[in-house]
Amino acid sequence: MSSIPQLLNQRAALTPERDALFFEGSRWSFDELRQMSLLYAEKLTGHGISRGQLVALQMRNSAEMVFVIHGLMMIGAKTLLLNVRLTDHEREWQIRDAKADFLVSDKEAESEVKIITLASLRETAPQRCLFLKELDLAETATIMYTSGTTGKPKAVKQTYGNHLFSAFGSVLNLGLGDNDKWLCTMPLFHISGLSILFRSVIYGSPVVLHRQFDPRLANQAIQTEGVTIMSVVSAMLSRMLDDLGEAEYPESFRGMLLGGGPAPMPLLKRSAEKGIRVFQTYGMTETSSQIATLAPEDAIRKIGSSGKPLFPCAISIWKEDREASANEPGEIRVKGPNVTPGYLHGRGSESFRDGWFYTGDLGYLDEEGYLYMLDRRSDLIISGGENVYPAEIESVLSAYPAVREAGVTGIIDDSWGAVPAAALVLKDGAVFNEEEILHFCKERLARYKIPKHFAIVHELPRNASNKLVRKELTKYFW
Repeated sequence: MSSIPQLLNQRAALTPERDALFFEGSRWSFDELRQMSLLYAEKLTGHGISRGQLVALQMRNSAEMVFVIHGLMMIGAKTLLLNVRLTDHEREWQIRDAKADFLVSDKEAESEVKIITLASLRETAPQRCLFLKELDLAETATIMYTSGTTGKPKAVKQTYGNHLFSAFGSVLNLGLGDNDKWLCTMPLFHISGLSILFRSVIYGSPVVLHRQFDPRLANQAIQTEGVTIMSVVSAMLSRMLDDLGEAEYPESFRGMLLGGGPAPMPLLKRSAEKGIRVFQTYGMTETSSQIATLAPEDAIRKIGSSGKPLFPCAISIWKEDREASANEPGEIRVKGPNVTPGYLHGRGSESFRDGWFYTGDLGYLDEEGYLYMLDRRSDLIISGGENVYPAEIESVLSAYPAVREAGVTGIIDDSWGAVPAAALVLKDGAVFNEEEILHFCKERLARYKIPKHFAIVHELPRNASNKLVRKELTKYFW
């Protein structure tokens, strides 16, 4: 199988009247979703977008963002999903690096490429175009940037085949109910959010889309709107439990798909006490969402595990130059048809060897083959589900005139799981001004990457090779 029918066209032909999308009081069937997406495809064509071009998309969750995403796929354009929290500098770097042809944005902006604002798109006259009838499974559908440990972001290519097999693997693990309805409060520019759109069209199940995460509204959707499953990270689940209080979810709610790093055991036990099944999952942008997920029947027995690999996938633990034994920690490596074929510009090619993707993450498999994740890439900070790499922040801090050296690590935070903290070595005679350095960072870093704590030190901890030992930086913040 090298190609399949265009996804939304096929779904609308199969189940035209079935509910597809709910957003802020409005509802669209799959046929209506197809019609709206065709309309936006024609509007995008009116701006000069055509098959094979790369279109950067920087929008917040909305029904129109869904129409644009599907519309671009109907044209056959590739979509570069941009985090809305990026600074102008960060956004333009990604647009330039990926060689995007257009930027579609829901707000006014300045860019090196042609900008199509959502306001102007609404007013654009539709222009007839050739719609893609078939999808080449090897063709790149979407691109998302993920930071590397060197601080240099890498653009992950996700093919139509990657998205298709990701959806197949998930449904073979979690199953599919007649009344399934997925709540999406995750940003659609993240793989966790985007994958829900693909699953909806492939499964023929509706999505309840929220503009952003709000624990009260999320609980309301589960309790009164028929939501049966939801994707969360630990901080979201914790806030939802706080808001839920003594109330409970209806029996129709199947559970929470929890990703974004290892979940605290107290949170998992707290959920179990409320009768909420949590399916802890392991995945990343490079695997087009999940690659391992705890099966429903194991939700209590294997609490804390990310489960076993999805049906078409494989996971092994690599210890130096050999495969690790059961319960022996090592680097997690994965393979499967949902794994990216690689990064743009050949970056990170050393992570792909002998058909395996070496994730850099640490974990182990128990005697039964269940994955337990110990940590993300050795220095990664996961703050509220966002991946934050210290090297990128250190690069910005080191550019500040008063700073000689900077080291960044993550420290535990009750609200976000972890937040970045920076230890600084100042230049001789320099004076630390927190207000000024925060202003400097805000111009160059997305808000979630800005350090929440600073410490002024005489020297940074380094090993015999003179490499910074970030884990030792935590001693400055206790």
